[in-house]
Amino acid sequence: QVQLVESGGGLVQPGGSLRLSCAASGSIARFYALGWYRQTPGNQREYVATVFNGASPNYAEALKGRFTASRDNAKNTIYLQMTSLKPDDTAVYYCYAQRTPSDYPLNARSWGQGTQVTVSS
Repeated sequence: QVQLVESGGGLVQPGGSLRLSCAASGSIARFYALGWYRQTPGNQREYVATVFNGASPNYAEALKGRFTASRDNAKNTIYLQMTSLKPDDTAVYYCYAQRTPSDYPLNARSWGQGTQVTVSS
């Protein structure tokens, strides 16, 4: 019911930085939460970060300090600023939108198509 389009992925050297964007087709203020997961072939989707309307962002513990999630309501866009990137950060990064707190299961959320991030020298 909402279209999400990720962008900003690409090839970056270890230690480098990259900013991902996720543009929504409508106002992001109406969602309980938006955020990011990542996935590599053969693995389950891995939680990265959440951006709320009325609270500070939440992060996977291992990513705190390196990744920063933010939002721009005027642009209906959320971001993921990634710094000090490591080869293990290589994955397809997916944006999601969660309508209400009850829409917690992954299948109840809306998802973008993903953007590839490759960290390699």
